[in-house]
Amino acid sequence: MAKFVKSKDLCIAALVANEIETVILDMDGTLLDLHFDQEVWNRLLPERYAIASGCTIESAQTEVAARMCSSKRTLAWYRLDHWYDILGIDLAALEVEFSHLVQPRPGAIELLEVLAASELRVILATNAEPRSMQRKFDITGIDRYFDAIGCSHHYGTCKEDPIFWPAFTSELAIDPSTALFIDDDHNVLHTAIAFGIAYVYGVRRPSSRGPELTSDNFHCLEEFDELRMAVSETLVAR
Repeated sequence: MAKFVKSKDLCIAALVANEIETVILDMDGTLLDLHFDQEVWNRLLPERYAIASGCTIESAQTEVAARMCSSKRTLAWYRLDHWYDILGIDLAALEVEFSHLVQPRPGAIELLEVLAASELRVILATNAEPRSMQRKFDITGIDRYFDAIGCSHHYGTCKEDPIFWPAFTSELAIDPSTALFIDDDHNVLHTAIAFGIAYVYGVRRPSSRGPELTSDNFHCLEEFDELRMAVSETLVAR
């Protein structure tokens, strides 16, 4: 039975009490502003498809949405070459063209700096394709803060799939009962909880231009300040 902890305060208390040994962080929408991905995938992809196919933007949006729906919650959804084969649009080139939109969420770098100075293991868990992941590393430099990086493409399945979690935690020697996981995707969080990750947080505003997200099942962080201060307390106590 998972030792799942729902309360924000209990997660903070567990950090201070050194009951958490590993912090697992998502990238897009958690550490990085999801606005970039939403612009590329939700706005630019249909626009470029409309131009390439000679159809209206409305028809392109319908077609792209239907194609994406059929691949949702699978690793293919995250593969850039998959969408080139399906739609004929070079998403890798689009990501490069609009890479100026890639930026950390408020407080993300400060949290990573404190985590890196602590005795906690800091691990990235991302569905981003390796090329996209590396581009974002090159722009933001966040890869320097991680003890290990878990990319779902390495495991052949995405974080939404229950198969991902045993492979990921086994390879990286993560004890789920002493792990904190932060992700903006609620489906991913539910899968992690079902596997046995003890402490989880959602993210209230993954995109700086998007709506707020809430859940009755776990706390969604509005900002990283309180979490950063809890980790700082563990540094003082050393």
